[in-house]
Amino acid sequence: MRRIPLSALIIAGSLVLGSGIAAAEGSLPMPGSAGGTDVPPSYLTDDAGRSLILRGFNTASSAKSAPDGMPKFTEADLEREHADMGTNFVRFLISWRSVEPEPGQYDQEYLDRVEDRVSWYADRGYKVMLDMHQDVYSGAITPEGNSGNGAGNIGNGAPAWATYMDGLPISPQNRWELYYIQPGVMRAFDNFWNTTGQHPELVEHYANAWQAVAERFAGNDTVVAYDLMNEPWGGSLQGPAFEGGPLAALYQRTTNAIREVDQDSWVCVAPQAVGVNQGVPSGLTKINDPRAGEQRIAYCPHLYPLPLDLGDGYSGLSRTLTDATIDTWRDSVEHIAGNVLGGAPIILGEFGLDTTLPGAGDYIDRVYTTARELGAGVSYWSSDPGPWGPYLPDGTQTILVDTLNKPYPRAVAGIPTEWSSTVDRLQLTFAPDPAVTAPTEIYLPESGFPGGVDVAGADIVNWDPQSRLLTVETADDTGPVTVTVTPAA
Repeated sequence: MRRIPLSALIIAGSLVLGSGIAAAEGSLPMPGSAGGTDVPPSYLTDDAGRSLILRGFNTASSAKSAPDGMPKFTEADLEREHADMGTNFVRFLISWRSVEPEPGQYDQEYLDRVEDRVSWYADRGYKVMLDMHQDVYSGAITPEGNSGNGAGNIGNGAPAWATYMDGLPISPQNRWELYYIQPGVMRAFDNFWNTTGQHPELVEHYANAWQAVAERFAGNDTVVAYDLMNEPWGGSLQGPAFEGGPLAALYQRTTNAIREVDQDSWVCVAPQAVGVNQGVPSGLTKINDPRAGEQRIAYCPHLYPLPLDLGDGYSGLSRTLTDATIDTWRDSVEHIAGNVLGGAPIILGEFGLDTTLPGAGDYIDRVYTTARELGAGVSYWSSDPGPWGPYLPDGTQTILVDTLNKPYPRAVAGIPTEWSSTVDRLQLTFAPDPAVTAPTEIYLPESGFPGGVDVAGADIVNWDPQSRLLTVETADDTGPVTVTVTPAA
């Protein structure tokens, strides 16, 4: 998550990145070069084989400090979100501390609570990605735990029993991000990654905790993906040495553990957060999926351009610099997803900003346009009440609601090649897959489609004004087809 300017952490992080950044610059395409890939976008698929276009929120940071690990997000909150914006996806925060409160003991009551929330989404046709979230490693890094410091949680993620700081100090910080470079926190990460050589058991516990989660949700069609770690931080090891070393090794170990109990769900891997979130090339290496058949590894980076993290709006010089960041970030994302991971689907796991800032709506549109061109799903940060989210604490809508409430294809009976929409028009071009017999499903907002619909290029299977879902079938499955949807005259 990113709620407060990161300038100090970026500067401090560059000191420990050292030659790691230079290595990244020498080993990966740099901005302006051929940093992308010729591999076309790929998509997560549902049980019917349809390509999924995922739009939703992170839910929610309130889970981090909750004793029961659950966000302050009710089924009524979900119903409002669904009715107002037609979302179909959630990145749902879970935590290692809640899954494995004691070594080797997995809290089935906690998983029951997660499963109960998943059922809310299932009832409304959503897909869920479970995100093993961490910030500053653990709530056990300070005596206050993760009760908060006025600017967000001091730490959350790992259980106290897995937090080894070896007596090194952690001084109070005005900004939560600066806890990352405190000696005790750096040592806690070093012990987790076993760069100290003292705690090889921790990554094994982490992988086994994920296996316990996957065993619970392996048969749940709503849970489509597992996001293995939120915003990884390498402690004293940074850059490609970290991403291609301990991080890739953890991802491989955890993927292998998950596949022992779940062959079907997608496994999402993310790069190092600091630097890569701001457009620095990632040094992540390939993760092999041991499942039989096609690989189900997805790439789930975050995007937080530094000018916006510093509190600027999307205007003037800040807009120019932010656009440049998005371009370099896209190059890196296409390289990792296409060339390193072999054509992996992409989910933008987090992006967001204070919606009251100048140009906020334009920035949101810019990022969603980039995601559309990448074929990427999006989970906006976050559904928490406040100016970063869709609703203020008093329930008033922010600009997010109208900005996001646009037509989009939710599930496509083939491979999308291009689509675009305005509030009252959607155009979708895709290559039909003859093996997919389920119809293409499209969300249409009431603001643009108050009555009937006209469809060109396909036959209407069903139009449900209550759910706002249109399903269509195309007669031609031999080549690309273009479907255009407009309000009935």
